[in-house]
Amino acid sequence: MPKVSNKGNAMPSSPIRKLVPFAEAAKKIGRKIYHLNIGQPDIETPEVMLNAIKNADIKVLEYSHSAGIESYRKKLAGYYATFDIKIDANDIIITTGGSEAIAIAMMTCFNEGDEIIIPEPFYANYNGFSCAADVKVVPVKSTIETGFALPPISEFEKLITPKTKGIMICNPGNPTGYLYSRDELELLKQLVLKYDLFLLSDEVYREFCYDGKEYVSVMHLQGIDNNVILLDSISKRYSACGARIGALISKNKEVMASAMKFAQARLSPPTFGQIGAEAALNTPKEYFIKVQKEYVERRDFVIDALNKMDGVFCPKPSGAFYCIARLPIDNSDKFCQWLLESFEFEGQTVMLAPATGFYSTPGAGTNEVRIAYVLNKTDLKNAMICLEKALKVYTGRSN
Repeated sequence: MPKVSNKGNAMPSSPIRKLVPFAEAAKKIGRKIYHLNIGQPDIETPEVMLNAIKNADIKVLEYSHSAGIESYRKKLAGYYATFDIKIDANDIIITTGGSEAIAIAMMTCFNEGDEIIIPEPFYANYNGFSCAADVKVVPVKSTIETGFALPPISEFEKLITPKTKGIMICNPGNPTGYLYSRDELELLKQLVLKYDLFLLSDEVYREFCYDGKEYVSVMHLQGIDNNVILLDSISKRYSACGARIGALISKNKEVMASAMKFAQARLSPPTFGQIGAEAALNTPKEYFIKVQKEYVERRDFVIDALNKMDGVFCPKPSGAFYCIARLPIDNSDKFCQWLLESFEFEGQTVMLAPATGFYSTPGAGTNEVRIAYVLNKTDLKNAMICLEKALKVYTGRSN
């Protein structure tokens, strides 16, 4: 029988989705599962977006331009202007979700064997995208004790080799919820200039910054326009994960011309998704005010509940809707599977994401989990009760 490729074998499984079979088996025996493992919000998608899709007057569902529908790109440039990000439609390529934006950016900016430094823990699929592009991820570790702040620049510099071609960050962060400060980004800028590196920044969660803290984009940094690639998606902004619309943004004309060739090879991004995304730009400000208030309340409840549990520590995130918690357990992969296979409390259990999948360093994150506080507060309350009960009876408890 023919064998799959080496790349296929090397491609990592999603740590967020690999426990799905165990969840499905638990549901079949009637167990209710609280899904805190994946960033799928239960917030309603804006009505203006859904109505645009439902009422689209289309006789033929055509390809769009490979860069995306022009009217959408122009309107999107106006959206970024409200965040003091000064770009025009030609600086934007619409992609099939943020995932394609990352994949195209890696294929455009790096050669086989090039290295990209990423603070870990990081969004698990960066490992997959880099594997597909034959790029080596070099992790620089942030720690739970600092709330996952940017590691010292000296730690980045230790890792730079002739093969280092870029740095990638997520701000606000998935999976940590950490929000980088302007000072931290200015330090990164100096490093990028010193070694002439690309700086890729995944800024999907810009709408979700809390406690009055400032969102600073890499595109606010002066003097590195040709180094910066901004990666974006509407999935979380409008609670529209299934629309599959993202964006790759750069003022570097050579990068955009090369990225366009990859965009042309996949023909075009989804037409219905773009129609909805363009309409979503008319979402009233009140929607975001309400959503942010809801997430702050969810965050405060979850972080407080976690830190009241015996042996648990969880720093308070300032952005996104995730947190990393350190639990008194021997192995997070084993524990998360056990929750689905062997534990229940009043017919309920909770699904978490083992943090091991968000690290590139072997053995890191074995006593940590990522929690997405994307459920309503009643469900979150029940989920935290389940988790506390589970920790009390788990045989692999470490203290």
